[in-house]
Amino acid sequence: SSGINAEYGGLCATSSSMVVDSESDINLFGKWSADDVTVPDLSLTDYISVSRKYNPILPHTAGRYQMKRFRKAQCPLVERMCCSLMMHGRNNGKKMKALNILKHTFEIINLLTGENPVQVLVNAILNSGAREDSSRIGRG
Repeated sequence: SSGINAEYGGLCATSSSMVVDSESDINLFGKWSADDVTVPDLSLTDYISVSRKYNPILPHTAGRYQMKRFRKAQCPLVERMCCSLMMHGRNNGKKMKALNILKHTFEIINLLTGENPVQVLVNAILNSGAREDSSRIGRG
């Protein structure tokens, strides 16, 4: 835990000594705020959760978001991205490795574009979805 605490600038998800003065101090990985992140598509605002309530410091909430239908929409967006990186056998259960990959990716995005990486992630998710009447369902 001390290695994690030092790597994320003294911020640890299980640290009881961490005191946040207000909600505006909560930044992802201690660097990026999600307060100015917008979801331009109105149909996806309920399913892409980046507001203050769903903006943890470290996206490792250990929540059980699959127990009820549509509860995974309440899971923080960055944590869903992190969990999707933990696939394909050899990476199963290695969430800290996926968090480090995501943190380094966000730093690279911030250096190259100068934008908030959370907003870049939201825009990438909006661009990746199928549009209405554009997807075919094959039968036969």
